[in-house]
Amino acid sequence: MSGLSQGINNWHDRLKCSHIRAYFAAVTALNSLLAKCSRTGARRFHVSAAFSAKAKVAMSRFEPGSSVNYEKMHENINIVRKRLNRPLTLSEKIVYGHLDNPAGQEIERGRTYLRLRPDRVAMQDATAQMAMLQFISSGLPKVAVPSTIHCDHLIEAQIGAAQDLQRAKDVNQEVYNFLATAAAKYGVGFWKPGSGIIHQIVLENYAYPGVMLIGTDSHTPNGGGLGSISIGVGGADAVDVMAGIPWELKCPKVIGVRLTGTLSGWTSPKDVILKVAGILTVKGGTGAIVEYHGPGVDSVSCTGMATICNMGAEIGATTSLFPYNHRMKTYMEKTGRGEIAALADQFKDDLVPDKGCEYDQLIEINLSELKPHINGPFTPDLAHPVSDIGAIAKKSGWPLEVKVGLIGSCTNSSYEDMGRAASLAKQALDKGLKCKAQFTVTPGSEQIRATIERDGYTKILSDVGGVVLANACGPCIGQWDRKDVKKGEKNTIVTSYNRNFTARNDANPATHAFVTSPEIVTALALAGTLNFNPETDYLTAPSGEKFKLEPPTGDELPSRDFDPGQDTYQHPPTDSSSQHNIKETDFYNRLQLLEPFDKWHGKDLEDLRVLIKVKGKCTTDHISAAGPWLKFRGHLDNISNNLLIGAVNIENDAVNKVKNQLTGEYEGVPDVARHYKANGVNWLVVGDENYGEGSSREHAALEPRHLGGRAIIVKSFARIHETNLKKQGLLPLTFADPSDYDKIHPDDKISITGLKSLSPGKPLTAVIKHSDGSQDRISLNHTFNETQIEWFQAGSALNRMKELQ
Repeated sequence: MSGLSQGINNWHDRLKCSHIRAYFAAVTALNSLLAKCSRTGARRFHVSAAFSAKAKVAMSRFEPGSSVNYEKMHENINIVRKRLNRPLTLSEKIVYGHLDNPAGQEIERGRTYLRLRPDRVAMQDATAQMAMLQFISSGLPKVAVPSTIHCDHLIEAQIGAAQDLQRAKDVNQEVYNFLATAAAKYGVGFWKPGSGIIHQIVLENYAYPGVMLIGTDSHTPNGGGLGSISIGVGGADAVDVMAGIPWELKCPKVIGVRLTGTLSGWTSPKDVILKVAGILTVKGGTGAIVEYHGPGVDSVSCTGMATICNMGAEIGATTSLFPYNHRMKTYMEKTGRGEIAALADQFKDDLVPDKGCEYDQLIEINLSELKPHINGPFTPDLAHPVSDIGAIAKKSGWPLEVKVGLIGSCTNSSYEDMGRAASLAKQALDKGLKCKAQFTVTPGSEQIRATIERDGYTKILSDVGGVVLANACGPCIGQWDRKDVKKGEKNTIVTSYNRNFTARNDANPATHAFVTSPEIVTALALAGTLNFNPETDYLTAPSGEKFKLEPPTGDELPSRDFDPGQDTYQHPPTDSSSQHNIKETDFYNRLQLLEPFDKWHGKDLEDLRVLIKVKGKCTTDHISAAGPWLKFRGHLDNISNNLLIGAVNIENDAVNKVKNQLTGEYEGVPDVARHYKANGVNWLVVGDENYGEGSSREHAALEPRHLGGRAIIVKSFARIHETNLKKQGLLPLTFADPSDYDKIHPDDKISITGLKSLSPGKPLTAVIKHSDGSQDRISLNHTFNETQIEWFQAGSALNRMKELQ
């Protein structure tokens, strides 16, 4: 222990420094030292209570530069409350508490754009590639706010955790090396492959009540389970925040969900959001924050609240959150953040809604009456009670046999989730029964993996037939090398994931994917059929004995401390000036430095070709597929070969088959786009409702811009995608009259006029020139503000940033 004693002495010496950076460095050194000691069984140490609460919490668990500044937020809240002269919702308190100019900011829900100062940024490895490439292009030396990169998206599920992780490290070496190097160079924390899923890591380490965090993943709202405003964005938005520029967000409306009653039996937190998704649909939350409140909140665990907020992305919500309570306090204490919990107690009035506050819409759910739900297939808002799904599946012609049950993901991989699933598996094993369906288990983090292994859950889930996958996203995002069915073969899978779009999990458009709770997934995997209601139906043991599963049980948190597992975090160096300068020669075929997009030429856009007129649902999965394409997320030209290959062409009901109007031949969408670009022909896309729902991936905006696209005209947009299009210098436009969608034909030429006088709230005009010589004129709306118009004129937000340097 002599090394430990010497290290602590050095740590105390560093604490004598008055400058907070020295404090951060001291704490970092101690954390590093103690982390090493913990691996060898040495006792954990805690920062002494002799230091002020404010100093102790002026850090994140592993990272310097972060601070819990409740005083500043409190001051801002009071300024805004006096201006508005009304009670505030919780989401308003935190959002307005982060205003750049609370005294002068115009505030009107659903109309004005807010300029905000988020506290930190989190990026997953697939989106971090483009985000960091854009940050490098900005020319800035270091990030201005605490930021982290999390390696979770590039690990494909094939065999099992150890083999899959090693294969990912080998296959993705170029990308991982780039991200680790860029992180060190620009002051960003780096969570190595195997650390876990970004949202679970953030919940365990960085989220806390009142923080504003943005993440380059649509399920960033998971952090709302700890009372934070956590918002999914594209990489260009993350660059703004990392550059220290105020971040823009249209002032959200607020949807209140009042919970009464108590969760019990088979009903889980997942059933709350499955029910809400059925009520609001995939676009019902667009432009709004969903705020849960009411006496029922206290019956939901902290990680259960995170589950609910996580899947709020599926209703289009800006984010979701819960008010601060004892569940959050206990979770923070258990995850090493008791000092922050103590400070949150002092500012609790700022972390709950004001009495008498008003919501734009109010939903009421009695948890005591809520039944287990299962949603799908093909869309996360098609909600069914589990008791009805068998009959509905028979009537609809959906396959009843459950081929695979998959639990885990960023939505449902907590200690409590795994414990409740294991309690069911144990009942089956006691009767000699194993899963009839294939069964996979994805721990959410290295900490969860190590703890459930220590506490016996892993063995139970493995013994019942489960295959434990790597601590990563895996099949949830299409990283699944599935072998049991052929592409095109009709089949059913059930998951505890959040999203179930066509072909999302396994690239098979005939797979009927249903989302539900880990408990229901486990029960259906045991039964092997959708036609099973665990509340009433019986399983048959190998002995012939009929038995019914008792309702699942599981501890909210481990009775002992969490086991942190392996140390997988790379801290950014204090001095990054000596770090490697990143250049094109460092890359092979997975990465590519970005070239600036061209500026607007100052004229109207004339005679744009219609690349594709999309029929029906068009998510970011349709626009820029994931799965095998994830390997090119850092190479814009390569990944552009997947542009809109999943979208349905209204002309022929086919995917990836559009007519090249210059040659008359039918080709793939990216091929036609490239041909148009090579011949100097600009083009646009026409789409339907809620265009771009789903992931935050900005590649769905970068790719059309790269291949010569100028505008996207649709009936309505999903929030993140609309912003991403603006950031890349495209024109996201909506039909003033949705029926005008029918006036556009695939062989039309379209001119967009009025661009010289483009201004907020002023519609543009489209002149549709038909092949028979006739014309139609229609009105197009937009949501550009003055700053965003400057992005368009400069060619992109990044171009504009560089103009202002």
